[in-house]
Amino acid sequence: MKRLLASLVATIAAVVTLTGVAQADEMDDILARGELRIAVQTQGPPVSFVDKNGARTGLAVELAQMMADDLGVQLVIQDYDWKGLIPALLSGKVDMIAADMTPTPQRAAQLLFSRPMFYQETVAVVPTDSSATSWEDLNKSGLSIGATQASSYVEAIKKYMPEAELKEFAGGTAATAQALATGRLDGMVSDLGNVSSFVNEFDNLKILDGVITREPLAFAVQKNHFHLKLWLDNYVELITQDKRLDDKINYWWNSTDWEADHK
Repeated sequence: MKRLLASLVATIAAVVTLTGVAQADEMDDILARGELRIAVQTQGPPVSFVDKNGARTGLAVELAQMMADDLGVQLVIQDYDWKGLIPALLSGKVDMIAADMTPTPQRAAQLLFSRPMFYQETVAVVPTDSSATSWEDLNKSGLSIGATQASSYVEAIKKYMPEAELKEFAGGTAATAQALATGRLDGMVSDLGNVSSFVNEFDNLKILDGVITREPLAFAVQKNHFHLKLWLDNYVELITQDKRLDDKINYWWNSTDWEADHK
């Protein structure tokens, strides 16, 4: 009987221990670690970039910093090229992707996305001496159109400009805009927030008429991190209601006001 009782007690203790382990989740890990680890795109203004003072900043970075501050933890930022963001998350190097990422069906099949943080309008840009007036004019054989590698802009070119030659750039919008400004492309496709900055930076580029697509942009977590996903959704609702989200979007995304402070 004593052996049976001892065995029962041991079993109950093991169950309690396993239950405690099972209840621990990604939010518990973040709080216990005292760090919120995010993956951002290297040099992707105005979402994530290193400014003239050498500080990492941008819309996604400031939103993530607000999250970390409200959680009472430190923000840890890891830089990746666009194509490296999802592998970094899936390998557990970071807790979330903080970027202007569209929750496409393919991505949503392997990740959990938050509610949209903001929205992008996808547009086309050409040299100022181009005869094109709208993005539809770029759907021609013999034209080379660039976009960030593995981005939704690439898919937009494939779908809406199938006659043109697609060229992908691992360096993101900055590398694509540089290629366009130096005559290595006939056009490029990106979001309005990004290209407005580059049109101001380079004096030989112009935005064509028309919006190709309007897409929601969200942060992403691993597909089994339900608590963190729900926390993100709740957080978006909170900062929407207290206007902090609008303040950040209006400064970073809907205007070029940030350039005077950071470029």
